[in-house]
Amino acid sequence: MSSEDKIKKMEALISLVDEPDPTTFRDISLSILGYGTSIIPYLEHAWESQPQPDIQKRLEVLIHEIQFKKVREDLKDWLDEGARDLLRGCIIVARYQFPELREDEIEYELGKIRKDIWIELNENLTALEQIKVFNYVFYDMHGFQGNIADYHDPHNSFINKVLEKKTGNPLSLGIIYMLVAQSLDIPVRGINLPEHFILAYTGSTLDPDTLEFKDNNVLFYINAFSRGVVFSYKDIETFLKQLKQEERPEFFNPCSNKEIIRRMLNNLMHTYDKRKDIVKLDEIKQLSLLLKKDEQD
Repeated sequence: MSSEDKIKKMEALISLVDEPDPTTFRDISLSILGYGTSIIPYLEHAWESQPQPDIQKRLEVLIHEIQFKKVREDLKDWLDEGARDLLRGCIIVARYQFPELREDEIEYELGKIRKDIWIELNENLTALEQIKVFNYVFYDMHGFQGNIADYHDPHNSFINKVLEKKTGNPLSLGIIYMLVAQSLDIPVRGINLPEHFILAYTGSTLDPDTLEFKDNNVLFYINAFSRGVVFSYKDIETFLKQLKQEERPEFFNPCSNKEIIRRMLNNLMHTYDKRKDIVKLDEIKQLSLLLKKDEQD
C-alpha cells in the first residue's frame, strides 16, 4: 500500500468515529488503533475540526490509547534490553503524561548543569570536595530544591517537569543528581531506603582483613532532597531504627535502574490513589506489572 493510499484509508476510518452502534464503533476503533502512532496527527486534525464534544471525546480516548500502548511497548523494550539506560527509562515514564517529550531536550537541560559543574571541578579534589562543588552548582546556581509545598504532585515524578520547575521529590532529584554526576565520572548511585531515596558515593576501599582494595564500596551517602547533605552508615542505621525497620543489605547498597523505575511508578500510583484518579492509577499499575513480569520470566 502506498503512503497516499494509507493516508486515505486512515482518514476514511476517522470519518466513521461518529458511528452510533457500539459494536461497529468498537471494530472501527480497533482498526484505528492498529495504525499506531502514525495515525495520531490525523486524529488530532479531526479533533480540531470537530464541533461535537462527544465525538471529540472519542477522538481523545483513541489518541490516549495509542500513546499509552506506545509507552507500554517502549517500557517492555527497555526491560528486554537490560534496563541499562536510566535516563531512557525516566523519559518513557514521563511520556505517559507528556507523549511529545523529546529525549534531546532532556539531554540538553542535563548538559547545561553538567557543564557548569565541570567548570568548577579539578582533578585534585577529594570525594567530599567534589560533592561540595557539585552541591553549590546544583542547588545554589541552578536552584534545585525539594518540593515540600506539594510533595505528592505527580509532576514530581516526571523528569521534564522537575528540570523545568527545579523542584521534585527525593527520587526525581536523586535521579537528576546521579545522572549528572555519572556523566562527570563521579561515582554516585541510588539507594532504595524505605520512605526515602538517597544516593551513595562509591569507590575503592581497603579491606582490613585481606589488605586488598575493593571497588564499588560506599564511601558515604548523600541526601539529594536536602541540598546534598552528606551522612554515614550509622545515620542510616539510626533512620531505620526510627522507622522500626530491620537492617537489610538493600538499604545500604546501590540499587538497579529497574528498581529505580519501579519506585517511580510506585510514587505515581500513590499520587493518583490520593487524588482518586482511578483511570491513571490503573494505567500506572499496568506499567508496574511489566516490571514484575520481567522478573518472573
